[in-house]
This record gives sequence, structure tokens and C-alpha cells, in this order.
Amino acid sequence: LRMITTPRSQRPPFKIGGLGEIAIRCANLDAMEAFYYDVIGFDHLAERGAGGIIFFKIGDGVAGHTTVLALFAADAAQRDVHPRERLHPATGAGSSLHHIALSLPYADQDRVIAWFESRQQPYRIEHFDWIGWRGVFTTDPEGNTVELVAATGKGPA
Repeated sequence: LRMITTPRSQRPPFKIGGLGEIAIRCANLDAMEAFYYDVIGFDHLAERGAGGIIFFKIGDGVAGHTTVLALFAADAAQRDVHPRERLHPATGAGSSLHHIALSLPYADQDRVIAWFESRQQPYRIEHFDWIGWRGVFTTDPEGNTVELVAATGKGPA
């Protein structure tokens, strides 16, 4: 474990309260929308750019900013701050994104497993006893690993 020893007085004078947004550039926006709506169960929050950007609500968020998943069509207008060189985004092992972890109560994981089985959605389960978590992993249509993770009540979590 790498221990950083920068004194608190030399670190930022604020504390992040949560995740605001996960944004994924998509080669097949329709398939990704269907997966996150039909398989994962997110509710639509908004759509922008004539179908080029879709927002799903993940949770209530922090201080009025809803936690969202944003799906961007690969060619969606993204201002000048986002590179557009790659129209087919790298996913899976070729991406710098390792996985997306979505939290839910431990009791709901059995419902996740039953839901995935009813839809023939491939999944795997991993136990993280060192921290007291269990993850149910699946893959979205573009190869991104999606984990539905919960605290087991056993361990330091």
C-alpha cells in the first residue's frame, strides 16, 4: 500500500461528497441505452443533442446535483474539451476504464442475479472479503465491465 504523507494543510480545502457523473462515449448508443434502461434499470433523466446524449439517473447525488450516467454518441457534439479523433471508442481491456461499480443493498444482489438469469445476461460473482464486499459483474453491449457491488456486513467496509 502506497502511503502519501502530504500534510492536510497542503491538500485541497474541500472534500468531495460523491460521484457526480459517469460519461461513456458509445459506438452504438441505442444498444447502450437499452442495456442501461432494460437490464440495469436506470430511469431516463434527459436527452440532449437530437439523440446524441442520454442521461440516466443513478441516485440523488450531493447538494442538488443528481448522480448520472451520461451516454454520448461517438460523434455527439462535445465542445472543444473532448477529443473526437476516435469514432469507435476503445472498451474492455483496450480502454483505460477498468469498470463501473454501482452500489446497491446486499439483499438486492439476489434479485440482480435472478434478473440476469431470467434475461440470460451473463454475469460472475466475486467476493472481496478483505473489505467486506460482494460484486456481481456483467458486461454492457460495448464491452465495459459493470459491477453491482454491495457491502456484505462482514469486514471493515
